[in-house]
Amino acid sequence: MIPLRDVIPSRTTPIVTYLIIAVNLAAFVYELAVMRLPEPALERFYLTYGLIPAHFSWTAAVTSMFLHDGWLHIAGNLWSLWIFGDNVEDRLGHGRFLFFYLACGVMAGLVQTWVSPDSPLPVVGASGAIAGVMGAYFVLFPYSRVLVLIFLFVFVDVIELPAVFFLGFWFFMQLIGGVGRLAETALTGGVAFWAHVGGFLTGVAGVWLLRRPERQRVDWWT
Repeated sequence: MIPLRDVIPSRTTPIVTYLIIAVNLAAFVYELAVMRLPEPALERFYLTYGLIPAHFSWTAAVTSMFLHDGWLHIAGNLWSLWIFGDNVEDRLGHGRFLFFYLACGVMAGLVQTWVSPDSPLPVVGASGAIAGVMGAYFVLFPYSRVLVLIFLFVFVDVIELPAVFFLGFWFFMQLIGGVGRLAETALTGGVAFWAHVGGFLTGVAGVWLLRRPERQRVDWWT
């Protein structure tokens, strides 16, 4: 299932969401330039700015959030942020949303490190932080709906699903994927499922602390 959009319009300009998307795109453009360099330079780049669980660094926990390993990786992440980020930013406010986003990303990295403490492979991507945004959306907008593109063998259709179902199913799949990789070695790359799980749960819990109750009232927007 590929989400296309949600049904709740943004009532304020999501400037932080736009800023995060812009920074990610700028970092990816820089990565494309680095990819043209000899292999050792590219390897040093990811080892410096990616999060390496075996050598955890708080700085890398932040910088790794803005790196991606390909077009599909960054497109999927930023599209999800575009769909869910504006509404969460509405409810939290710009400053709180930025703090929330970064905190979810760092916690996602910590969970991935806890699960694979000996891994020497760099972890990159905004998906842990965006998973936190999705977790917050799960809590804040339980009655929202998401338009999704579904593929079932040769059947292709666009349907509208409850947001709690779509996000709950997504989280369940990340959890299943994470459990399935527990027996793998530290040298196994691939999707950092536990970062997704950690980010989502951080978002679910953290949004209760950071949301602004007055923004839940309809009259606040008028």
